Amino acid sequence: MEGIVKWYNRKKGFGFIKGTDEVDYFVHHTSLGDTFLRDDDKVSFDAADTDKGKQAQNVKLLEKGSDRTDVPKTEAPAKANEAVPVEEAEEDDEISEDF
Repeated sequence: MEGIVKWYNRKKGFGFIKGTDEVDYFVHHTSLGDTFLRDDDKVSFDAADTDKGKQAQNVKLLEKGSDRTDVPKTEAPAKANEAVPVEEAEEDDEISEDF
């Protein structure tokens, strides 16, 4: 089966893959071998029905999420030192110069 990585936490060693059947599969780092997962990666896997629920096993990377053309690109967050526009004061507002 194929699917898309919904999210994967490398520190915790697990995440979820949404299969082509629209079912979410738990993925554990022990099912990855040498595969390195990131969000939105396209993968193939063996679907398993275990006593703990649906799981992805033998996961293989097919296409990096960053290389996929069917994923909308998100804008980068504003940098900490970028200027942020400030609303202009209305003419009736008094601006105090006393600090």
